[in-house]
Amino acid sequence: MKTIKLPPTRNLFRYFAALLLTVFTASSFTFQEEQDEWEQLFNGRDFSGWIVPEGDNGHWRVVDGVIDYDALSEAPGDKNLWTEKEYGDFTLKIDWRLKDVPFVNPNVPIIRPDGTHQRNARGEEIRMAVPDGDSGIYLRGSSKAQVNIWAWPIGSGEVYGYRMDRNMPPEVRAGVTPNRMADNHIGEWNTFVITMNGGLLTVVLNGHTVIENARLPGVPETGRLALQHHGNMVDGEWRSSPSLVQFRNIYIKEL
Repeated sequence: MKTIKLPPTRNLFRYFAALLLTVFTASSFTFQEEQDEWEQLFNGRDFSGWIVPEGDNGHWRVVDGVIDYDALSEAPGDKNLWTEKEYGDFTLKIDWRLKDVPFVNPNVPIIRPDGTHQRNARGEEIRMAVPDGDSGIYLRGSSKAQVNIWAWPIGSGEVYGYRMDRNMPPEVRAGVTPNRMADNHIGEWNTFVITMNGGLLTVVLNGHTVIENARLPGVPETGRLALQHHGNMVDGEWRSSPSLVQFRNIYIKEL
């Protein structure tokens, strides 16, 4: 066994102090180097770097350091909140939460691991009523390449546009179907880590990899990100699942 020779007792304090300083300096540099790789997409104060829908009238807003949406944008056209910048390959970190789910969605399917829907003995899709909210994150400017946020039992993180496309190969539809329900309770914060690398998508939700290297055939090579609007209110009642949602701590690292 190799013996480590320490300095004289009177120099032990200086020895260990220098050692600790070296370790701290090295770890601090590594941490700072890692932080420098990430671009902050939301500064917690305003919509710098974002495109607010024209005619929105304040329904997308910043409240207490978070992006808050009430699903009531008055914009006559697109109501989603888009980044100004386009991205190709990236890893996106974003916190989100559904504030409430006041609408009961009567048509939620039971989704099988292969992305298809469970049927009864007559071959009819089984549907159930679920209190629901609905939002998501558009990748590379594509509504089809949307990582869903909602209250369905399958859980958030699926790519609905690809899963529901019957022209897609079975392995593609299965690949964009979450392998587990990893959402926290309604009203609690969740964290997505979303990676796009070429045509492959990986989604980590609250530390669980729910989508891994799923193929997205035909996805654009670059495009903006969007936080999705969803919901329709008529005479004070919701007629579809609303995006009563908040976002915070949004960072992106280009690959």
